[in-house]
Amino acid sequence: MILGILFFFAITISLSQLAWSGPVLGSSQKYLLFVGTYTKTESKGIYSFSYHAKSGEARALGLAAETTNPSFLAVDPTQYFLYAVNEVAHYKGGSGGAVTSFVIDHTTGKLSEINQVGSRGADPCYISLDMSGKYVLVANYTGGSIAVFPVQKDGSLGDASAFIQHAGAGKNPERQEGPHAHWIETTPDDRYALVADLGLDEILVYRFDASRGTLTPNDPPFAKVEPGAGPRHVAFHPNGKFAYAIDELASTVTVFSFDSSRGVLRSLQRISTLPSGFEGANDTAQVRVLPNGKFLFASNRGHDSIAVFSIDADSGKLALRECVSTQGKIPRNFELDPNGSRLLVANQETGNIVFFRIDPQTGGLTPTGEELKVPSPVSLRFVRVQREQRNCD
Repeated sequence: MILGILFFFAITISLSQLAWSGPVLGSSQKYLLFVGTYTKTESKGIYSFSYHAKSGEARALGLAAETTNPSFLAVDPTQYFLYAVNEVAHYKGGSGGAVTSFVIDHTTGKLSEINQVGSRGADPCYISLDMSGKYVLVANYTGGSIAVFPVQKDGSLGDASAFIQHAGAGKNPERQEGPHAHWIETTPDDRYALVADLGLDEILVYRFDASRGTLTPNDPPFAKVEPGAGPRHVAFHPNGKFAYAIDELASTVTVFSFDSSRGVLRSLQRISTLPSGFEGANDTAQVRVLPNGKFLFASNRGHDSIAVFSIDADSGKLALRECVSTQGKIPRNFELDPNGSRLLVANQETGNIVFFRIDPQTGGLTPTGEELKVPSPVSLRFVRVQREQRNCD
């Protein structure tokens, strides 16, 4: 009799755990997923989801913050503040876009605006933080410029500590009539800031002063990609020795070696992101390296796929393994989940975010069947759920 009662309670507890997946996984597996969008159609701003890293289950929490064209997001190292570009051409009656800072409510997934500053250039399209989390770096696409903003104690942004206007043009008169800064991040050691300028066909290198938030052109000041290639984003290998630039206009990845002692990039390889025989229109978007350093992923808009490359451990060079359909149209950006076991793709035109399981041995991508609906999704960012809210006073 007693054994039967114990068995009944064991089964009941087991079933209740399956039905209520949140607390069972523990706080270490609980995350928030924020989605930046374009607000030209149905979207109102940034959306949030709860995410369990172990199960891959996601649940909609709704609109986290209403803001205009938050096309790219960044989260500070403490995981308490989120920053978004507002990709617009005019801000407060003047030329240029904006950057908005938010504090994250880890209980509800809501974002509360702290402040908003001008980005110093039109259509800011990328945002990141330096390794210390003390500075926000912004690339202004149409403005062809970059800016650095200090982060205050309460997460707000101060006046720009650095601003550089690029100049020049590229080979393609329609897309490269002038500079178009498309990506900016500091190197893993925080000594340099790299910028992919699509209009100039250059990866520019700046010496970054992490104590003052200033930028100084390196010597040499840039590395070139193939004329007309249009570099869009860059990803570093975990070993810090290689950097991979995805070229939007040419649908290629340019592989560089990186000398961290001098901030020098040297071109090693240029390889297509498309399968042999494809002749349709295509623009690439995002590039990422799996944390184990064995595989690289790149998104194709047009072919609507994720290109999977293997990475040679010694040379850093790539070999294309496959191109996997994103099950949607115009895959803008994608993100690896916190465990590095899944890849989430934001299909901008079809308004769906599709989940893939990553095989760590082959790099292969398999759809999990999980799919989220968000209007015009662009940028994805995970935030670890904290046990207590931070006091920012």
